[in-house]
Amino acid sequence: MDMEKAWYVVHTYSGYENKVKANLEKRVESMGMEDKIFRVLVPTEEEVENKDGKKRTVTKKVFPGYVLVEMVMTDDSWYVVRNTPGVTGFVGSTGAGSKPTALLPEEADTILKTMGFEAPKVRIDFDLRDMVTVKDGPFTGRDGEIIEILADKQKIRVLLDIFGRETPVELDYTQVEKMD
Repeated sequence: MDMEKAWYVVHTYSGYENKVKANLEKRVESMGMEDKIFRVLVPTEEEVENKDGKKRTVTKKVFPGYVLVEMVMTDDSWYVVRNTPGVTGFVGSTGAGSKPTALLPEEADTILKTMGFEAPKVRIDFDLRDMVTVKDGPFTGRDGEIIEILADKQKIRVLLDIFGRETPVELDYTQVEKMD
């Protein structure tokens, strides 16, 4: 079973999105599921409307009838969400009793950006040619030199010695630490 948190799309009765969000948040609290179900969002965006010659900003639902839930998919968390009043099911379920498919990280990021939620930017404290130690992932414990900083992707390229060869490896900022 996958213990990663991810975003799932939940189908609701149209017009009940905010009620489902409130119900689900109450259920998460009352059933002690805070460690499995993290955020519940109704994707919205601001739109300027021209009505009777007056401009006004309105909040529109981007996906009417849908709510996003950030959760770790377990039997318990699946049950809690599925049985929340107003929820008609998960999007991406392939049949009765099968667990739904999570959104791809890029899909979730796009929706969150549309709503004004930016992924937290990691401040980098690295320079080219810095020596770093990998502290997470398959190359944990290896030392290498930074040969490229990919700020837009929050990644760096590090030359690591793999089987006696200098090999460039792309890593997240969070996977390395500077050597003293």
